[in-house]
Amino acid sequence: MNEYLDNARRSIQRAMNSSYHSLSTVASTAGGLAATGGIQLIGRLLGLKAQVSTESMAGLQTTSSSDLGSPSTGAFDEQQRRLISVVCGFPKDIVMYPDYVKGQFGEDAWFKTSTSKADTLGVADGVGGWRVYGIDPGLFSRFLMRSCERLAHTADFESTRPELLLARAYCNLLEQKQPILGSSTACVLTLHRESGTLYAANIGDSGLLVIRNGAVVCRSEEQQHHFNTPYQLAVPPPGQGLNVLTDGPECAALLEFDMQPGDLLLLATDGVYDNVSEELLLQVLSHAAGVTDPIKLQTYANSVALMARSLSFNPHHESPFTQNARRHNIDAPGGKPDDVTVILASVV
Repeated sequence: MNEYLDNARRSIQRAMNSSYHSLSTVASTAGGLAATGGIQLIGRLLGLKAQVSTESMAGLQTTSSSDLGSPSTGAFDEQQRRLISVVCGFPKDIVMYPDYVKGQFGEDAWFKTSTSKADTLGVADGVGGWRVYGIDPGLFSRFLMRSCERLAHTADFESTRPELLLARAYCNLLEQKQPILGSSTACVLTLHRESGTLYAANIGDSGLLVIRNGAVVCRSEEQQHHFNTPYQLAVPPPGQGLNVLTDGPECAALLEFDMQPGDLLLLATDGVYDNVSEELLLQVLSHAAGVTDPIKLQTYANSVALMARSLSFNPHHESPFTQNARRHNIDAPGGKPDDVTVILASVV
C-alpha cells in the first residue's frame, strides 16, 4: 500500500509539475482533487506524507463538538453564527518532523477552539533562523498557540479582543521560569457568535482572508520591517535584547468584519501566501462557498495545502514571494520552501 501511495503521489507531482507553465491549470488540478471528492487517496497521502490533522479526518466524530459548539456543553444557538473548520498542513522538512503532533506542522503551530461566546482560531510561524543557535523555532510558536487556546476558555476572555488574548499568551510565555527563547509571527481571530462579527489580530506575515461570492472581501494586513523580515513576537537570550528584532503585541494589526452565512475563511501561514497567489486561491476555493460538510471542506483544505507545498519546491514557479523580491531588486526565483498550515472554515 505504501508503494502504491508513493506512486500516486509522484503521479500527482508530475501532473502538477507539467502544468506549472499555466497556473490556472494547477488551480484546476487542485480544485479538481477537491471537487471529485478524492478524500480517500488525498487523505491517505497527506496522512503519510504531510501529517494531515486527524481532527478533521479520522477523528471527526470525536472533535465535532469543538468545531460546532461549546466543548463543555456541545450546545449552541441555531440563530448564532459559528464556524465549521478543518486543518491541513505540511512541515517543510518531513524527515526532521516525521510524526504528527497536534497543533504543529514543522515550526508552524495552530489551534482552534470554541466556547459559548465565540469560535477562536490561530496560527503562528516560528522564525527558523533560531535553529543555527541551537534553539528549536517551533517551541516558541507552539507554546504561544497552546496558551491562546487555554486562555480562550477563561472566565475573563473577551471574545471581541483577540489582541488581548495574544498579549496574555505572550505574557504567559515571558513568565516561564525556564525561558522559551525564539520568535514567531501570529494571527489570532474570533468569530463572535451573537453579532457574527469577525475580529482578528495579526503580527507579521501569516494572515487571513474571507471569500464571498467568488471574491476576496476581507484580508488581514501583512506587517514587514523590510523584505522577508516580518513583525514578530520574541524572547531573546539574556543580555541580547538589543540585538534581536522584537515587536510587542500592541503592534498587531487589528481587523473587524461582519460575516455572513456561506462566507469562507482561510487562515494560513506564509507558506501558503508566499507560494499561492490570491487569484489561484480563488480558483481553487470558488466552489467551496457554502460547504458545511466537514469532510468535503477537508478536501478543499487538502488541495490548498498540497498546492502550496508543491509550488514551494518548484524552481520555475513565479511565486508571490518571487514577485515581491523583484520589487525590492532581489533575485529570488521559484517557490519558497516553508512549513504550510491551512485552517479553512465555513460560516453557518
